Amino acid sequence: MTKQSQPAGFHAIRRDRLLQEAEHDTYKTKGKLPEPTVCPGCGAVFHAGRWQWLDKPKDAHQTNCPACHRVHDHFPAGYVSLAGDFLVAHEQEILQLIRHHEAQEKKNHPLQRIMAIEKTEHGTLVTTTDIHLARGIGDAVHHAYQGELAFHYNPEQSLLRVNWSR
Repeated sequence: MTKQSQPAGFHAIRRDRLLQEAEHDTYKTKGKLPEPTVCPGCGAVFHAGRWQWLDKPKDAHQTNCPACHRVHDHFPAGYVSLAGDFLVAHEQEILQLIRHHEAQEKKNHPLQRIMAIEKTEHGTLVTTTDIHLARGIGDAVHHAYQGELAFHYNPEQSLLRVNWSR
């Protein structure tokens, strides 16, 4: 097929490459939500193109925010694994640091939340609704207590695993 015989607006496709989706995240909002929209789970308000902590407007549309959706489905975006003898000796202060970091982030970013903090046989596991919060927790713990810090990101699942030990 020559260039002259191609309909306007069509381009030749290379058959040796797969077309990749830019980003596939089931929990991202598809399309624009009607404004204002309120999350019945947490009370966050979708206004001016993002989720915010605002007073609940009258007659607002209701839908779950992506963070409440993840919590409902038990499907975290971030995992922070903490391990080591130092963790055992300083667990309460490290957990206090983690909760404080979450509170600071959640003030301006309602979708960044801790889903659970669980004891495991190797240490403690913190699950989050957002990869940025998981990274921030890892960075905060590493900054305060040093130790070994590693990040493992899976772009296909939009999932971040953070491992800290000392």
